Amino acid sequence: MLTGFRKVLAASGALVTTAPEQVVERLEELGLLDGWSPEARRVLTLAVHLAYGVGTGTSMGLLRRELGGVMEEATVGSALGVLAWGAGWASWLPLSGVHLPPWEQQSPKVLLPILDHVVFGAVWGILYRATRADRV
Repeated sequence: MLTGFRKVLAASGALVTTAPEQVVERLEELGLLDGWSPEARRVLTLAVHLAYGVGTGTSMGLLRRELGGVMEEATVGSALGVLAWGAGWASWLPLSGVHLPPWEQQSPKVLLPILDHVVFGAVWGILYRATRADRV
């Protein structure tokens, strides 16, 4: 879901690269992907994006103790999505040299990842509710 949303943003010119693409670019800068074909790099980018998204979404589900209605789960999911954005963008991404922390960026484009993580969290919240056996 988030990948699709980010592709729409990229097609509109509002976004140049995704965080997983930036991570793979950083690995290239460090020489860790020497000899990898462009196709292998695209697969790695997709795998990084999928693993991070599923891992984060799963963590969000594990943080939930009670099951609410669809709107509640979408709202809680959105809040957790913003938390996931903040944790990554303010810690490990700047520390690994992928990009500057958000408070040092001068572009309004820093707000776009917040928006897509709100969407990401809402979708995960709704999926969480839909997949729980003890639905309300």
